[in-house]
Amino acid sequence: MPELPEVETVVRGLRAPLIGRRIESMWHDWAATIHSPGAAEFAARISGQSVKAINRRGKYILIELEHDTLVVHLKMSGRLYVAEAESTNEADRWVHVSFGLDDGRQLRFSDARKFGRVTLTNDLSSLLARLGPEPLSDDFSPERFRAGLSGRKRAIKAQLLDQETIAGVGNIYADEALFRAGIHPAKPAGTLTDAEAARLHQTTREALQAGIEHEGASINWYRKPDGQKGESQNHFYVYGRTGLPCQQCGSPINKIRVAQRGTHFCPQCQPQPRRD
Repeated sequence: MPELPEVETVVRGLRAPLIGRRIESMWHDWAATIHSPGAAEFAARISGQSVKAINRRGKYILIELEHDTLVVHLKMSGRLYVAEAESTNEADRWVHVSFGLDDGRQLRFSDARKFGRVTLTNDLSSLLARLGPEPLSDDFSPERFRAGLSGRKRAIKAQLLDQETIAGVGNIYADEALFRAGIHPAKPAGTLTDAEAARLHQTTREALQAGIEHEGASINWYRKPDGQKGESQNHFYVYGRTGLPCQQCGSPINKIRVAQRGTHFCPQCQPQPRRD
């Protein structure tokens, strides 16, 4: 599933071709992709509205229109891109929603797994109310992060994946942040020392910033809006490197399951927490 760096890259790539354009029509062939309102109302409301800005909140793409916001969640395999109306793209076979633009191009939403959703709303607060702080914003302070861990018995990896704790972090960057901090992913969140929590706060930011710098990780479905792959996967310390030597100590990278997710770590650099 695309995480904060991938979604941020998509947002940045869509601004130039979309801002200022007017949406003139809508097409869809998979009703479940339309989260709300219903397809008929969705098409009627969005037609004629111009794109004012494009931003991100957590893993949500927010396309701000004159009266509403078009919200897109890519889920596992979603791709969002602008193409000439008559052009063909390798991802077109999975397009389930598209929007005709006033310059003759289309905004296409391709989603092979069909888990992605589009929403048209004039009340973002209700949709995004439960999201935690943006990890690259001032709202994500070390003190707030530490307070959110207090008393938590579940694994720190699971806590990082909780979107109410931090918005936008997923499996990839949780593993990378924990490695950078030298913390075992199964360590109970509430047992982190103040120093460990401060370190993890910083490395979470660092892992996400690195992901943005390299324009996301094209491991499976993710591509940038121009169709090119991101480069983050070429710079990982642990994710996807099972059995390969740790770049820090040379020990083989291990893979276990934490929070029902495949989890990569170095057993030497991230020692197993002691049992009381």
